[in-house]
Amino acid sequence: RKMLKLPPWCVPWLAARIFAGSALGCAANAQTTPLPPPTVASAHAQEHVTLAQALEAAWRRSLDATQASGLQQQALANQSVADNWLAAAPSLLLAQREPSSARTGDARETEAGLALPLWRPGQRRISALAAQTDQVWAQAYADAAQWRLAAQVRELAGQLEIASAQLRQAEVQRELLAGLANDVAQRVSAGDLAPSDALAAQAELLAAQSRAAELQRERQTHQANWLLLTGLHAWAELDMPRTGARDLSEHPEMILADIAVERARQRVELVQAQRGAQPELGVSIRQERPGQGQPRQNSLAVSIKLPIGTQGYNQPQMAAAVAQHDLALTAQQRTQLQLLSELELATRALESSQAQADTEMSRAKLLGQRAQLLRKSFDAGETALPELLRAVAAAAQADAAATRQTTALALAQARVHQAQGILP
Repeated sequence: RKMLKLPPWCVPWLAARIFAGSALGCAANAQTTPLPPPTVASAHAQEHVTLAQALEAAWRRSLDATQASGLQQQALANQSVADNWLAAAPSLLLAQREPSSARTGDARETEAGLALPLWRPGQRRISALAAQTDQVWAQAYADAAQWRLAAQVRELAGQLEIASAQLRQAEVQRELLAGLANDVAQRVSAGDLAPSDALAAQAELLAAQSRAAELQRERQTHQANWLLLTGLHAWAELDMPRTGARDLSEHPEMILADIAVERARQRVELVQAQRGAQPELGVSIRQERPGQGQPRQNSLAVSIKLPIGTQGYNQPQMAAAVAQHDLALTAQQRTQLQLLSELELATRALESSQAQADTEMSRAKLLGQRAQLLRKSFDAGETALPELLRAVAAAAQADAAATRQTTALALAQARVHQAQGILP
């Protein structure tokens, strides 16, 4: 049989799940009243979707999706223009001339023709390449926008998971204190403990209930933000990506920056090839009626219109294209440095989160064992209630910190994947 090798960050997460299960078992054994049935909110929270499904739902609702679709349609329109054998739409020419002198009788000249804008040498080829690059750039823009949206999805999913884990731990603590308060009340009735002990136990129970209610409100706030972002009621758990780590050259932002540089370079070539207005080919038919009973005369005319002296008028467009190319180069370098910095910071944060999670898990385990020992000592009448309550509170705080840090470790791993440009 092949053994499944887990990544290092999964170990504390599994340990937290196992420890949480053991804590639930201890709480169930300690309390004398049964646990209440699960509420609608807790049952609803068990419905989950994958991060990929959540990202797809959020993308359908985003403004960037609409803009990316518009950019793609614009690129397709430019490609359609580049595929045409005319540089622009043709124009129709209609003309009629009549002599001003009455001695010519019914003499008249009629002309009908077409003006056909033509491509300059190499302009059509460059326009076609630019249109193809625009399509690639539009797709790269969509990929980069999805990557940026994935950061929001991951962050909000991590906040929801942290809030849910803390709420579960608070509910376990509440049930544990409820059982303890019940036991104290019974011992007060039997005369084993003072009434002040019952008041102290009830006060700790009310504090736990208040904490659980506060966490419930916090979780509802995250759920509302999640619903606004994705339109989904079910929330996603942080999971491993479908692909492994890759080089930053495959990062969506880096790909977009590289294509932007190529797109700007082709814009410079396109402006150089245009050099002002388009030349026009004119084709017309002329019919002359001399009058005085003379026969009509028909003729075919072909003309070419070549704009001259357009170099100076083309300078503003050329300067703007060169400036856009320089800006794209600067943005490319800045993007590379920024991505490297973000990846380094995310990697260091993951290492720190791993060490902190290990520490919090060990601390929670020790304080949990101490609380269990003091509970046994309290049941035997060897420990005072205030000392037990302090131990239980310390164990609860440690459990909350361990739960929060374990989920934060998964979020730190997700941030590394985000910095690497890996989509869910």
